[in-house]
Amino acid sequence: MNQGALVKTVNFKNLTYVGDPVNAVRIFNQKEVDEIILIDIAATTDGYGIDFETLEKVVGECFMPICYGGGVKTVADMRRLYALGIEKISLSSAALASPELVSTAAAEFGNQAVVVTLDVKKNLFGNYTVRTHQGKHDTKCSPIELAQKMAKAGAGEVLLYSIDRDGTWEGFDLKLIREVANAISVPLIACGGAGSLEHIRAAVVNGNAAAVAIGSMAVFQAKGMGVLIKFPSRQEQEAIFVKA
Repeated sequence: MNQGALVKTVNFKNLTYVGDPVNAVRIFNQKEVDEIILIDIAATTDGYGIDFETLEKVVGECFMPICYGGGVKTVADMRRLYALGIEKISLSSAALASPELVSTAAAEFGNQAVVVTLDVKKNLFGNYTVRTHQGKHDTKCSPIELAQKMAKAGAGEVLLYSIDRDGTWEGFDLKLIREVANAISVPLIACGGAGSLEHIRAAVVNGNAAAVAIGSMAVFQAKGMGVLIKFPSRQEQEAIFVKA
């Protein structure tokens, strides 16, 4: 999301307008989506904060749990979001700057309501580091180190987002997912790169992810093609895990 519009990026750049988030949510309701993760990608970077007006409209139409992230800096922000009907809140730069925020939030709202998102990119030396502010700021910290730190602080889930795979349809970074998932005791959600049902299966079976988030697959007809809100059916989801 960006300035009230639903958008999708490639490598955290090259925004493509998808549509009105409220209309998209109505369609996802019909598709029986399990959960919506809505990230306002510029709320922190551009400094305009949380778009409560748009979120209220989205929550009013959404039949499934919503995880929201973007511009959340304080427990007061979180209280207001939960009061709107948001079930989970994703923290990123604020959590990395102050792990105490994660601990305070977990104590007040419960671990299951607090998610920490780690945006990860390979550097010139091929090492993974966590980025913030739309990937522009390099923390120079490893995702394993920060995932462990956030889980210890009280995060109930870690959303691991590969910047290099974002919007590429090329599949998840299984090495990255597996290394981080195996290093923490809380569920890991893999994000960035999904282009097929087989990619989803690989992230869970080979990457040890507890769950998978898809973006481009859910809002475009196919790679390089136009907008089409869609989602794998329950039967398709179940079928990919039946394979030997």
